[in-house]
Amino acid sequence: MNTVFTILTVLAVIASILLVIVVLLQNSKGQGLASNFVAGNQTFGVRQTADMLEKVTWGLVTFILVVSVISSFTLGSKTTDITTEIEKAATEQPAFPSAPIQQADPTAELPAQE
Repeated sequence: MNTVFTILTVLAVIASILLVIVVLLQNSKGQGLASNFVAGNQTFGVRQTADMLEKVTWGLVTFILVVSVISSFTLGSKTTDITTEIEKAATEQPAFPSAPIQQADPTAELPAQE
């Protein structure tokens, strides 16, 4: 495989793990793990934390999408078209091989007919 493809795949896996963690931190009612990190009376409250987590979520989703599209282009077109492979295989070997023809032995006696 291509080294660029491998690097992009590792980045996508890391981003997906981070995405799982960020989604688990969120809760629609503000009762998730994000509320434990910031006290309610601070200026950077739970609502701003939830907004930030939502932005990080969308950023990670976008990153995974872009990395996936780019990694599909890094593979290139090293494989041949499937129709050429089928045609190549068909010319090498017949689709319906025939049974071997048995030649009659001219010296053999014919069975007696009554």
